[in-house]
Order: sequence, then C-alpha cells, then structure tokens
Amino acid sequence: MLLVFGLTAVFRTVSEGTFHCPRCGGDRAYRRRAGRRWCSLFLVPLVPLWRLGQVVECRACRGRFAPAALRTATARQMAAALPAGMRAAAALVLDAGDPSDGTARARAVEAVRGYGGTDYDTASVDADLALRREFLEDEVALAGSHLAVEAKEWFLAQAVRVGLAGGPLGDAQRSVLHRIAELMGMSRAYALGVIVTAEGAAR
Repeated sequence: MLLVFGLTAVFRTVSEGTFHCPRCGGDRAYRRRAGRRWCSLFLVPLVPLWRLGQVVECRACRGRFAPAALRTATARQMAAALPAGMRAAAALVLDAGDPSDGTARARAVEAVRGYGGTDYDTASVDADLALRREFLEDEVALAGSHLAVEAKEWFLAQAVRVGLAGGPLGDAQRSVLHRIAELMGMSRAYALGVIVTAEGAAR
C-alpha cells in the first residue's frame, strides 16, 4: 500500500470584526486567522508541528495582512474619537480658566459641534467638566493619534479659541494648551506658533 505523507498548512479563525483594509482603502469586515503546519497523510492533517503566526484577511478583497493592520482606525472609530477629543480639550481649557464664562462655554459647544458632536450643549459641558483630568487627556491623545499634522494644528487652534472666548489666555490655560499639543505629539515650539497665531487672529 502506498502511503503519501506531506506537510499541510491549516488556518483557523480566532476573531472577526471591522478594520480599515489597506488594499480596499475603506472599512471592511475581516477575520483574524492563526496558522499551523501539520504532518498529513493523504492530505489529512494528523500531527501538529510548528505555528505559522497570524494574519488578517479582508473578507472583501481576500487580501492578507499582518495583525498590525488592525491598529489603523476605521472611519467609524475616527468619527467617534474626534468629537470626543474636542470635548475633552475644551473641558480642559475651560477648567483652566473660568468654567462659568458663558462666551467660552458657547465657543466650546460650537467647536465640538464642528467635529460632529451635533447634540452637544451646555449641559454636556457641565458633564465634561466633572470628568477626571486623566480621562480627558486620554481622549485628547486618542483623537490626536488619528490626525495628520495639519489637522492637529487646526484642532489645537480650536482649543485656543475656546480659551480666548473668555478673554486673554492665562498662564494656566497656556499650560493646558501645551499639554494638549504634547498629547497629540506636537513639539512645544510648534504648539507655541499655533497659539500665537490664534491669539493674533483674535485681536
């Protein structure tokens, strides 16, 4: 009797979800698959050998990518992160100045709505001001991770305008604005340029 031995790669699905497919260029369903090499008899896997690692497979184009592809934010994640980040930045700036200033609060509402937070209002401002500083900073950092350099500049400028709505920036507000820039990965010099430019435009 002729026995046919060989090696066979077997993949199994370990998770599924939605990701930004590098090949399709949009949000797509994926399955994360783990592979293993088996010793086979008549193409039937019998003895497990070594692991082959994991791949992410797009269900639309069937492209396979390293698991690092899952780190890229989907359009839905970005749509949620940006208004949340601006809410947090506005709350930090307001808290560093006069949180009760009506003009500054109105500017904060306008800034958040500009990022898609259409249901944001003054009651939401109060809720955000009650949040822990660490949480707010995490939200800013998350938003910044999704933004290009020019978009980070615009984001910081919006936060500066929130502070300026209540009058000239105080030292505490300047410190917070530099912290916001740092959380987004901007250098101190770059942040200073954005702040000074926004102050000049407000005069």
